[in-house]
This record gives sequence, C-alpha cells and structure tokens, in this order.
Amino acid sequence: MNSSSLVSKVIVVGGGIFGVSSAVHLTRLGVQTILVNDGPLASGASGRSLAWLNSSRKRSDEYHRLRMAGIDRYRTLAAKYPDVAWLRFDGGLTWDADDDANEIAAVFRYERDIGYDAQLLSADEIAAVTPGVDKRSVTPQGAVFNPGEGWVDLPSLIDILSQEFLERGGTLVTDAGLAMVMVENGRATGVTLASGITFEADAVLLATGANVPGTAAETGHFIPDGTPIALLVRTKPTQLPLRAVLNTPRVAIRPTPTGALVLDSAWSEEEVIVRPGGIYKVKDSTVARLLEEASKVLDGNPKLELDTYFVGPKPIPGDGEPVFGQLNDIARYYIAFSHSGATLGLIAGELLAGEIASGQLNPLLETFRPGRFG
Repeated sequence: MNSSSLVSKVIVVGGGIFGVSSAVHLTRLGVQTILVNDGPLASGASGRSLAWLNSSRKRSDEYHRLRMAGIDRYRTLAAKYPDVAWLRFDGGLTWDADDDANEIAAVFRYERDIGYDAQLLSADEIAAVTPGVDKRSVTPQGAVFNPGEGWVDLPSLIDILSQEFLERGGTLVTDAGLAMVMVENGRATGVTLASGITFEADAVLLATGANVPGTAAETGHFIPDGTPIALLVRTKPTQLPLRAVLNTPRVAIRPTPTGALVLDSAWSEEEVIVRPGGIYKVKDSTVARLLEEASKVLDGNPKLELDTYFVGPKPIPGDGEPVFGQLNDIARYYIAFSHSGATLGLIAGELLAGEIASGQLNPLLETFRPGRFG
C-alpha cells in the first residue's frame, strides 16, 4: 500500500472536520491541496455534532490510544488559543439509568485501571466538583466525572483551520455539488465536479461523512455502515452555571460559545421520521420532550426554549471503529469515515496527511484501515 514517491498535489473531498483538518495539515507539509465540498464548510455532520472530547467508557485499546492522541492535540490547540469560547476543558459527567444495566461502578474501575482520570461521585458530591446539575436526577449508583474531558464548537474550529488553509496557499471550492473520484489504471487521479470541472491530482482523500461507504462501494470496496439519522437541538442562550458535558440516560448536554445548550439522545434519534429521497421530519413532541429531559437534569430545572434543531446522518462505521487510510487495491485513494469526529478530527487529519504526503504508514492507524473488511 505504500506510495513509491512523494505526492505534490492532493484533492480532499469533504468540508467537515476530517476534510478540513487533513487539508490544512497537507498544506503544512508543503503539499499543494485543493479542498472541495458540495455545500458550505461544516454543512454536514460537523455542523450538528455534540462534539464531546472524550475517551470514556470501554473500547478497544487501539481506539482509546487514538482518542487520547486526539485529545492531546486539542490541549495543544487550547494552549495556542487560551481564551477562546469555542474550546473548553471543563470535564464530563456521566451516569446510567437505575436498572440492571447500570455499569457506572464497572466503568469507573475500568477507567481508573487504564489511567483515565475518573472520579466516582454520589449525587451529593457533584455540586462541589462541577456545578449546574440537579442532584435529584442522578441515580443511586452515582456518576463518573472525567475532569480531563471537554468540548469544541466544530464550525468555529473549521473556520479557523480553513483560514489557515487559505493563508498557506490552499484552494477552496465550496458549493461544488457531487464530486466524483477519477480512477485510472488502479490509481486515484483526481475528481470531477458536478459542473464538469476536473481537477487532476496525485492522490485523493474522500472525507464525505455518511456518503463514504456508498462511494467506496462504487469501486467494489465494502465499508459496513451503522449510520443513524440524528437530531441535535440547540436552545436559546441561558444563564446557567453548567460547564461540563453531561451524558445521562435520557439526554446529553453541552454548553456552547453563546451560552446556549445543545442536546441529543438515542431515543430522539429513533423518533426521527425518514422519508424517501433523504427527507427527514422531526415531531414537535420529540423536540419538546428533549427540552424537558434536559431541564430535569439541570439545577433549578430551568425552562429551556428552542432556538433551532439540526437533523441528518451521523456517520458511524458498522463495527463502531474508525476507517482511515488507503483503499486496498486503488493506489492513493484514501478515505476517512468515523464516529467521534470531534475527538479524532485533529489527529486524524495530521496522520492521514502524513501518510498521503510521505507514503509511510503510521502505526496508530494500523487497525483502522479499510482493508480489514476484505
């Protein structure tokens, strides 16, 4: 799979965090890079992400290692931008439902054993550690607080990265419609836009979120797809002391740079109505109940008002693990497809850019390559 020589020109397809991060890292390596997107930047899943920076609970050792590297890169970014409102490390608080499936004690032991900073708190102890939570909503088994976790506003980050991309000489093409990857003699050679414009290149990275499996299938490559249709609700700005990301049985909540909150949940995803042609309908009752569930876990049970909501595919590979790297038998055709786009966004872009520019495989991505599916 190694390229035999360095590339001089790369096209990145996709204006979400994976695409923009990879593009700016390529320009940092001195590679001429064209970034194309079907609409504006951050108009897909990156624009409707909870964007919780974490490696909590249980997952493979390799995935945990990659996520921790991802969080490390955000720490570096936070040192560069110490006072911004769009990147915060105020911790994450998680509790489970009060039933036989409650794993909080086991999660705490697991996280402690692997060195992931975790505290097991009773409901009465939470206020002294992280404010803004109604202790009556916390189940008797308690909650795990992870002080090293945080959140990022991805559209703000993408804006910062795209500015650097342009300053470094990158070419940005937005509202381009569908981009088709050209393959000749077993190698990616560029892309053709919906307008008929063609860009030739030495390598192509496909980072189009939930569309990646379908596009890969056109070349005969199977990428299992577990993508759901997700709902993200944003409230109007509030005056609340909440700083941590909350992951609770009925709702997940994080603050925003404007003082609003964003909310999502597994049950609200299931209530999204999917109609033919990629049309989604969200019931008013679903939004109202999500706002109510959020109010229940916040101190003082404030009345939360809807600002807007976002609905669309949330990219998740079928096996839950990221898919990064070159396709099996098409030279210089790379893909990026993963959940946890926020946590992995900076590190994935860095590692993919390094592989594309040098042809040298990075061991951190070894278990996540498309070739694992045959």
